[in-house]
Amino acid sequence: MTVSELEAYGMQWMDEESVDDCLSAQSTGVLGLPDEQAPYLLPLSYAFDGGDNLYFTYVLGESSRKGELTAQADLARFLVYEASSQFRWQSVLLTGRLDRVDEDQWSEIRHLLADAWQPNTLQTAATSGGVEVYEFEIRDRSGIEQDGLAPGFRENVDP
Repeated sequence: MTVSELEAYGMQWMDEESVDDCLSAQSTGVLGLPDEQAPYLLPLSYAFDGGDNLYFTYVLGESSRKGELTAQADLARFLVYEASSQFRWQSVLLTGRLDRVDEDQWSEIRHLLADAWQPNTLQTAATSGGVEVYEFEIRDRSGIEQDGLAPGFRENVDP
């Protein structure tokens, strides 16, 4: 079914402000990079600049599939979602370009990166080197959500 068909059940498109609010409120998502057989998916934390960019901190080893695929990708997708109940949830899908941020430019975004959530394991590993920062330039954004019971739901529930 399409989103339009599901509107009767309470699903709706998010406006741009709601999409940005969701990106500001959340801190993790799933990055999809193109690969030969199937998309390469990985969970990542991010920092949002409030406009058209997300920032990812990569902790890379000597050999990194994530690093290789990022370098090869013309476009990538990033999915952010939050589901507090069956009737209250949001899903934002972004399409954009990933570019490595030169280390001499990190000071310009340090305030964003400092507030980005990261698992402790990655914070600890980052102290041993192999850290790169990537900017995800948002070229397309869309979101869907449901915020409450579907219309007519209460009327259809037996007392």
